[in-house]
Amino acid sequence: MPRLGTRKLYYLLKKEFDRQGIKIGRDALFDYLGSESLLIKPKKNYTKTTNSKHWLRKYPNLMKDTKVSRPEEFFVSDITYIKSRKATHYLSLVTDAYSRKIMGYHLSQNMAAENVVKAMKMANQNRVTNTKLVHHSDRGLQYCSSVYQRELKRTNVTPSMTDGYDCYQNALAERINGILKNEFLIYQCKDQDELKQLIIESINTYNNKRPHMSLKMKTPNFVHNKKTGEASFSGLI
Repeated sequence: MPRLGTRKLYYLLKKEFDRQGIKIGRDALFDYLGSESLLIKPKKNYTKTTNSKHWLRKYPNLMKDTKVSRPEEFFVSDITYIKSRKATHYLSLVTDAYSRKIMGYHLSQNMAAENVVKAMKMANQNRVTNTKLVHHSDRGLQYCSSVYQRELKRTNVTPSMTDGYDCYQNALAERINGILKNEFLIYQCKDQDELKQLIIESINTYNNKRPHMSLKMKTPNFVHNKKTGEASFSGLI
C-alpha cells in the first residue's frame, strides 16, 4: 500500500504505537508525515473512456435513491485506462456496492465489449450467493452491447445505468478505479504482462488488507464474507 492515506495508516499502526509506548495522535501523525514530505497528493484524471452517444438501448437507473443493504445486491462497473511503457491498456472492474470488494477484473489493450464482459464473467464466478442482483454502469457502448447484455441475461442479472451524462451516478465504481490508480498502480510497468501481475497483487491487497473508512475500517473481503455468512446462517441464501 505505497500511497495509503494517513487516517488508514494511523488505524493500522495504532496497536504497534501502543505496544512500543509511542504516544502520538492522528493529527500529530499528519504533522510528522508532512514534515518528512510523506503526505500524498491526489492525482487527477481527465481522460474520458465512456462513449454514450450511440443508438443501443439504455436501461433505467435502479440505484437512484436506493440504499444498498447486503453484498451481491448491486454490482457496479467501470473502465479506466493505464499506461505501460509500451502501450495504453484498459482495466475493466466489477465491484460489489455493499462491501466494496472487487469481484471481477480484466486488463486488455482495447475497450471491445468482448474484453469488458470478461470482468463480469469473473465476478459471476466469484459470487457466493444466488440472491437477486442488479448490475449498474454508465451508458457506455460496451455495457449496452448485445455481448454484455447476453451475459447479464444468462446469469439472471438486471441491468441498471446512469441517467444521461451524470458521472456522479456511478461514483462508487469510479472511486474504486481511483483508489487502484492513485494508491497502487503508481509505477509505470514495462508491458502488459508486468502490469497484469501488478494488478493481481494490488487487487488482492485492496480486497484483503486495505481498511475502508466507509466500512468502519474493515476490509472489503471481511465485510463481504461476514455479511454473506450471516445471511446464509439465517437461511436467507
